[in-house]
Amino acid sequence: MVEVLRTPDDRFRSLHGWAYAPFYHQRPDGLRLHYVDTGDRRPRRTWLCLHGQPTWSYLYRRMMPLFVMAGDRVIAPDFLGFGRSDKPADEGAYSFDFHRRSLIELIKALDLRNVVLVVQDWGGLIGLTLPMAMPGRFRSLLVMNTLLATGDEPLSPGFLDWRAFSNRHPDMDIAGLMKRACPHIGDQEAAAYAAPFPDASYKAGVRAFPSLVPDRPAAPGAALSRQARDFWRNDWTGQSLMAIGMKDPVLGPPVMRTLHANIRNCPQPLEIAEGGHFLQEWGQPIARIACDTL
Repeated sequence: MVEVLRTPDDRFRSLHGWAYAPFYHQRPDGLRLHYVDTGDRRPRRTWLCLHGQPTWSYLYRRMMPLFVMAGDRVIAPDFLGFGRSDKPADEGAYSFDFHRRSLIELIKALDLRNVVLVVQDWGGLIGLTLPMAMPGRFRSLLVMNTLLATGDEPLSPGFLDWRAFSNRHPDMDIAGLMKRACPHIGDQEAAAYAAPFPDASYKAGVRAFPSLVPDRPAAPGAALSRQARDFWRNDWTGQSLMAIGMKDPVLGPPVMRTLHANIRNCPQPLEIAEGGHFLQEWGQPIARIACDTL
């Protein structure tokens, strides 16, 4: 039986800029997935905000209020292994399909419709494979600094450097990383990113994610990602908005230009000159434009 860790609730008290009540979806296997649920319960749109590694839904705190002010609903889940969600202690428990199934189960359980898919980093790697499985639920896309890892194209040097760095630091200093990546955030905000992880035993999901990125045609998730690429190229009929953090060394402009070419009818991207990999930290102007266009 896999050991499952649950971060104590007191780790999430009085976090800077964060006053959202927790909601939980109980999976069939007993694991508990946390999500933020805020805004209008009879909305025109529901913004489904998917984070990446090593962050959690806290990453969207600058954008969610603007979505709510527009009269919409926001659902921001924490991937299993992150945030307030349960954290299997065995790295082997995590897989591409494990995370994808968790999101599909949540979308169905909440019966989300008129969804604006908001993705970055792993939120895109997995999130971009969702609409083809349930196209009637999704209306538009906001995509930031991410990719579809299809296994038939080489991964970027920046990502390979990041994977090597992550693998060398099994007890990653998440607060320090966020300060370096987002120099404008304060110490309290950086500490909030580290709050879900009292010690290294809670970071199995953080350690697992970089090596789960499909890097060859037969890798788990690669065939699904190729299907998703075909969907976005040929079948997507919704509106799209892409924003690029131009200072991202991992999934920056070259990677995003490739992705842009694979999203049907996607307008020219917003280029955020000072934006880094965690573009949500520069996200307020992006959210304003998204509210007006999506």
